[in-house]
Amino acid sequence: MRPDEITPRVEEYDPYQRPSFTLGIEEEYMILDPRTLDLRSHIDMELLSQGRMVLQEHIKPELHGSILEVGTGVCRTVQEARQELVKIRSVVAYLARQNGLLIGAASTHPFARWQEQQIYPDERYLGIVEDMQILARSLLIFGLHIHIGIENRETQIQLMNVMRYFLPHVLALSTNSPFWMGMDTGLKSYRSKIFERFPRTALPDFFSSWAEFNNYVQLLIRTGCIDNGKKIWWDIRPHPFFPTLEIRICDLPMRVDETIALAALCQAIAAKLFSLYEKNMSFRVYRRSLIMENKWRAVRYGLDGKLIDFGKQREFPARDLIRELLEFVEEVVDELGSRREIEYIYDILEMGTGADRQLRVWRQTGSLEEVVRYIHHETMQGLIEDATPFLDMVRPAATFSDHRSRI
Repeated sequence: MRPDEITPRVEEYDPYQRPSFTLGIEEEYMILDPRTLDLRSHIDMELLSQGRMVLQEHIKPELHGSILEVGTGVCRTVQEARQELVKIRSVVAYLARQNGLLIGAASTHPFARWQEQQIYPDERYLGIVEDMQILARSLLIFGLHIHIGIENRETQIQLMNVMRYFLPHVLALSTNSPFWMGMDTGLKSYRSKIFERFPRTALPDFFSSWAEFNNYVQLLIRTGCIDNGKKIWWDIRPHPFFPTLEIRICDLPMRVDETIALAALCQAIAAKLFSLYEKNMSFRVYRRSLIMENKWRAVRYGLDGKLIDFGKQREFPARDLIRELLEFVEEVVDELGSRREIEYIYDILEMGTGADRQLRVWRQTGSLEEVVRYIHHETMQGLIEDATPFLDMVRPAATFSDHRSRI
């Protein structure tokens, strides 16, 4: 999303005015060496500069030089988000091949070592490394962020409070990081535990109002904890600059279909909760400490474990509670026009998440290189193999280095 797409003075909107429920999606891709299937830095290559010539602000570097982050613009529908994400993934995959590289979508690389990765030479990232030290250097993870357009800040807070309850269910559907530095971690989402080493992560506390949340942020700024709200890295947060509620709990799925299904589900949850909110009704708000119990179960077992229904004070198979969640949002799906995309959730329940499928390949082949090969193959599903129609705006290759030097 671009700065010029920010809705100004969003706090002046009537909190009961229906939000736009627009979508924005950010994905972080691993850059792979096609021979070794290990991570490969793009810092000394033309990949980023070429990508920027085509995708402009929709592509940017990340902390490590072997990661590229992409983001859609503001999408009015889930179909528009899918179309844009397919285009972006296709362009990045095409340009990677042109540079002798591959891309992969998963939240950890099965055997790469963080100690061998270059840090991207950007002042912001170097500052994070100086502040966080080994925690930053070892943050070799790849995420998915989903922005839901909610223009009123007060509404963002009220929906965030309730939406926290459903985030472990969403995480269970997205798990895709079972391996770490050559080891089977025994967890379906090891990325979650790596990221929780950072401060101001995991699930947020309950906030009674936007004013209370804003006072919290301003206190952190005044006391030198952070310099802006982007350094609050919760699993869900009001974005400090955009009029969105940002869901950050997900692992990065391999297939576009999975990413779009998760985005559609998050959009539907927000829309359903707003339909209750505007009637002065709400889903029950639970303590962070209770919801974190469900998050741990999602991290450890994914879809194969049990989650707790705190209302009934019983545990149930994760798949059963996710089916209940789909029934809960049923009434808003057609209004959002996302039924086809939501129904892909049933496919995920059937075939397993990325973590399940990675582990299946590992058990069948005993080769982590084959797991990486599988990740790349799945990442390419549904993409446009010949992305040259999107490259019309690319300048001659001689200018790429000049462009990169100005970044």
